[in-house]
Amino acid sequence: MGFDHQDLDLTNDDHYVDKAKLSAPIKSTADKFQLVPEFLKVRGLVKQHLDSFNYFINVGIKKIVRANARIQSTLDPKIYLKFRDVRVGEPCIINIGMPVLIVLLFGCYSFQVLLIQEQLSKNRIIIDCDKKGNINASVTSSTEMTKSKTVIQMDKEKIYLFLHQFVKKIPIIIVLKAMGMESDQEIVQMVGRDPRFSASLLPSMEECISEGVSTRQQALDYLEAKVKKSSYGPPEKDGKALYILRALFLAHVPVRDNNYRQKCFYVGVMLRRMIEAMLNKDAMDDKDYVGNKRLELSGQLISLLFEDLFKTMTTEAIKKVDGILQKPTRASRFDFSQCLTGEKNHNISFGLERTLSTGNFDIKRFRMHRKGMTQVLTRLSFIGSMGFITKISPQFEKSRKVSGPRSLQPSQWGMLCPCDTPEGEACGLVKNLALMTHVTTDIEEGPLVAMCYKLGVTDLEVLSAEELHTPDSFLVIFNGLIIGKHRRPQYFANSLRRLRRAGKIGEFVSVFINEKQHCVYVASDGGRVCRPLVIADNGESRVKQHHMKELQDGVRTFDDFIREGLIEYLDVNEENNALIALYEGDPKEMKGITHIEIEPFTILGVVAGLIPYPHHNQSPRNTYQCAMGKQAMGNIAYNQLNRMDSLLYLLVYPQRPLLTTRTIELVGYDKLGAGQNATVAVMSNTGYDIEDAIVMNKSSLDRGFGRCIVMKKLVATCQKYGNDAADRILRPQRTGPDAEKMQILDDDGIASPGEIIRPNDVYINKQIPVDTRNNITSQQSDSQYRPAREYFKGPDGETQVVDRVALCSDKNSNLCIKYIIRHTRRPELGDKFSSRHGQKGVCGTIVQQEDFPFSELGICPDLIMNPHGFPSRMTVGKMIELLGSKAGVSSGRFHYGSAFGEESGHADKVEEISKTLVKHGFSYCGKDLLYSGLSGEPLQTYVFMGPIYYQKLKHMVLDKMHARGSGPRVMMTRQPTEGKSKNGAMSCCFLNCISNAVTGLRVGEMERDCLIAYGASMLIYERLMLSSDPFEVQVCRACGLLGYYDYKLKKAVCSTCKNGDSIATMKLPYACKLLFQELQSMNVVPRLKLVES
Repeated sequence: MGFDHQDLDLTNDDHYVDKAKLSAPIKSTADKFQLVPEFLKVRGLVKQHLDSFNYFINVGIKKIVRANARIQSTLDPKIYLKFRDVRVGEPCIINIGMPVLIVLLFGCYSFQVLLIQEQLSKNRIIIDCDKKGNINASVTSSTEMTKSKTVIQMDKEKIYLFLHQFVKKIPIIIVLKAMGMESDQEIVQMVGRDPRFSASLLPSMEECISEGVSTRQQALDYLEAKVKKSSYGPPEKDGKALYILRALFLAHVPVRDNNYRQKCFYVGVMLRRMIEAMLNKDAMDDKDYVGNKRLELSGQLISLLFEDLFKTMTTEAIKKVDGILQKPTRASRFDFSQCLTGEKNHNISFGLERTLSTGNFDIKRFRMHRKGMTQVLTRLSFIGSMGFITKISPQFEKSRKVSGPRSLQPSQWGMLCPCDTPEGEACGLVKNLALMTHVTTDIEEGPLVAMCYKLGVTDLEVLSAEELHTPDSFLVIFNGLIIGKHRRPQYFANSLRRLRRAGKIGEFVSVFINEKQHCVYVASDGGRVCRPLVIADNGESRVKQHHMKELQDGVRTFDDFIREGLIEYLDVNEENNALIALYEGDPKEMKGITHIEIEPFTILGVVAGLIPYPHHNQSPRNTYQCAMGKQAMGNIAYNQLNRMDSLLYLLVYPQRPLLTTRTIELVGYDKLGAGQNATVAVMSNTGYDIEDAIVMNKSSLDRGFGRCIVMKKLVATCQKYGNDAADRILRPQRTGPDAEKMQILDDDGIASPGEIIRPNDVYINKQIPVDTRNNITSQQSDSQYRPAREYFKGPDGETQVVDRVALCSDKNSNLCIKYIIRHTRRPELGDKFSSRHGQKGVCGTIVQQEDFPFSELGICPDLIMNPHGFPSRMTVGKMIELLGSKAGVSSGRFHYGSAFGEESGHADKVEEISKTLVKHGFSYCGKDLLYSGLSGEPLQTYVFMGPIYYQKLKHMVLDKMHARGSGPRVMMTRQPTEGKSKNGAMSCCFLNCISNAVTGLRVGEMERDCLIAYGASMLIYERLMLSSDPFEVQVCRACGLLGYYDYKLKKAVCSTCKNGDSIATMKLPYACKLLFQELQSMNVVPRLKLVES
């Protein structure tokens, strides 16, 4: 099909195409925004986990098996088994008569999430200082074969090696001599010709001479004597010391043909960096710097686990084979492969399943003992689940009171969210990924190393020790391994970057020139955090308007931008070589700029992205909102009414926020909201709004504001027993004493959907067999069963409904009956609400609409908030949200409040919002004239009033409220039990307990102090003794010790004085009496001196 002249005229028409516009650089970064949704389409929020797992399945598992392919008998080396290859089969679908989807739908499986684990970099030199002030250089080596940690430490000016396989510290010079570097001059040349370096090495060399070590053989003999007796590893013909140096000391540095030169050079670099750190403290490494961290994803964690289980399986197999071969006769049939199938509890599948279900990684081989690595994905809110997937678990326990790892690192910019971290002991340790962060997975190293040599890297093998640190050339370090030197580091780095942008090498390969250390670091390993940035040529962006037009038309994808070198991924280290601009500006002012941010709001994570105008709030308020946004009720998924979750909170009328952000639209929060737009008047009213409490409008609650549904799951199982007996379900009794409790049961003995269920109602009329051990010979009669009805426990006076009933089978093929109990709740006094700015408060009182103030337009607020909540909190973002929402309602469009978005057009400016308000007849500052609902007179002041998005949080009075008179007590102290679940002691202050989300129980230290300050001595006496654990004791006036009452003699006796002459009876708390007795057991004698009252 060809063009005719008319078509050609059309294409030349100025209206058809604007060449100037297409080739012009983008004027504002608002146009680049389309790259963010495209990135999320390609990468998503969990792509790194999937990539990592796929890498393990396709590459990692094969490497582990290849590295440990040969299993050889220790008794007879001729008998061996070799693994040729490994593959993972397709997941099989179990045919259970119904689609697996339905099984999932009814919640037969809980979703375990492997959390991202934060670790220090493997195979990297980290220069650090210990508690005593000794400088040490540590390397955690990790290969497919072995994992080990090497530490070189300077102690009293001498340098020693600490390795797990040696009994004690070894002088480092002896280790170098054992690896073939016998000449002291060569060692000094390798570290550096500077006199300060040689002076630092002198004490170590003197110690080496004093030990009588000068040749390689003497050094090996010295090391052989220091090897731990239990040290594992095959008995080598060269000796254990040489095996340790080859395979475990700096395990990631290869030894080819017994040439240890590369290891010697590596030690030389470590020594040089240690001495530099000693001379200049700035050369120390920061362990908390994000570039020194690696994030372990699901693939790496399962890889570690698989490696341990695989090696355990092979060692067990060798033991079995040796056991068979030890027998004198070898006539019986022998099959090596039969020895691989171990007992049920020791195979690979069982080990994987157990570890992933408990979350406890207990791998002794790699000294890895960590708990809570997997957690059940909680679906209390949609955004909570999203935040859970991007959560990063810290490397050490949360109880340590260290400030360094908790503080906000500048290197976290754009990689980790600065706001989303929990309060309390895990603050700053548990982190979350930012919106556009990607975590890399390993890529093949061989071709990259070959490429480096092609680009002019001089191999270490041809270098002398003198040439290692010449000032005119830089060391090239690839994934922690020194591969050579380069004379033109800038040319080398630029060449690699050009290749990366052209798509010739992996897009996640990073090149970083460290001027201080005279090194070029090339990294292609997994676990590095990186993010995409627009490449700029001397300040001018490579992404032009026509590229964005193609993207919007669907012609171009995000991967095309990467492939064509318009956008590239930078990790934290390479960012140090880049100059990044926030926005595109005038080319004259942008000289030297190498990259431009795609969007500034992407420095925040998924959860922090919900906050409108977060850059106008005090930073802790944003952190509080991140915690509370996960507790907000709303929708959790489109299939929420078909799910069988153990606990589900749903809002009846969720709305999308009037003032939205770009992140809200990107993650789909506007489709599954968790809050409502409430009209808020900021004023003091009735006095029930002090300390963040909220005054609520009763008519708003009647119309459905804040109404929620709580769904809880009950499970009943009909068990089968070993003697073929089984539980049975009977028809309910329609008459008789128990008939009233069985009203909700259907004829099959199971509760019927739609029935109102009350406390102590029977929801399954079950009977269990009396005898579950002896074999059954005949049909069991009714007398051989006993009733085991299950009763519903719930708050008194509340009407709950059986929403759904599902019948399924558990993993042991027992009949499993699951009920969802639905409870609709409306807000009441003490329920917790929060805006999106960390301003939480409880409902203080509910007022009739007639008594509420109203505006000239007749608008009555839903909530009244106290103005004292603003000055100290400094949440200016909340004020702007009110203005923006009010303008949005007036003009009929959603306003935006994305972080740092004013310049790029993703956040409406206050001036523009005020103009809209004035245009629609409102005050420019959002204030209205209100009339009193009680007197009808206008109020003396203008009131700040408008819509704010409010969240209802899961903390409700009904779940917390608890009181008791007498009840269960703790056996040892005889005090009332703790907690609502155990029917514990009564709460002292019920509203306080709600706002702090604590199931308040007792008068503690602080409450006691308050009562002392009030002088309420009798109240203290009542609360701390009479209501708790009063006890009558016999005290001897003579010795002051406790006695007892002898019921035979009918008199009190002192157990120390052995008589009852001067015994007094008094009341004590039982815990006090217990304390005295426990002190006496430790030879501390408390004596009571009594005075007549």
